[in-house]
Amino acid sequence: MSDEEKPEKIKRPQQVYTLLVEVGRKAGDGLPDKSTGAGLVVYASGVDEAEAVRETVAILKEADLAPLDVSGYGTLEERLADGDEIEPEERKLMQRALDENSVIVAQMNPFFD
Repeated sequence: MSDEEKPEKIKRPQQVYTLLVEVGRKAGDGLPDKSTGAGLVVYASGVDEAEAVRETVAILKEADLAPLDVSGYGTLEERLADGDEIEPEERKLMQRALDENSVIVAQMNPFFD
C-alpha cells in the first residue's frame, strides 16, 4: 500500500479532564504516618478520559502511590455545562496540564480513621 492509499489519520485534540483519585498506603508513599490513604484532585490531559485515567494511574504508580479508584468529572466545558463554578486558579492549572500535556495533582487530602 503506498502512502497515497493509506487513510489519513485524524489527530484528536488533547483535552484536560478533572479526576478524583483515591490512593491507599504503600511503603515510601510520603503520606502522613497515621493516614489510611488520600484523595487527590488531578487535572490530566488526554485525547479522551480513558487515556487521561491511564496516564494518571501510571504516573501515580511511578511516584510510589497506590491508586485504588478513579472518578472522572469531565472536561472544563462539561463541568461548566453541569453548573460547576471553576475558580481562576483551577483554570490556570487546567491550562498548564494542557500546555504541558501532563498530569497535575492540584490537591491531596490524607484520610484518617
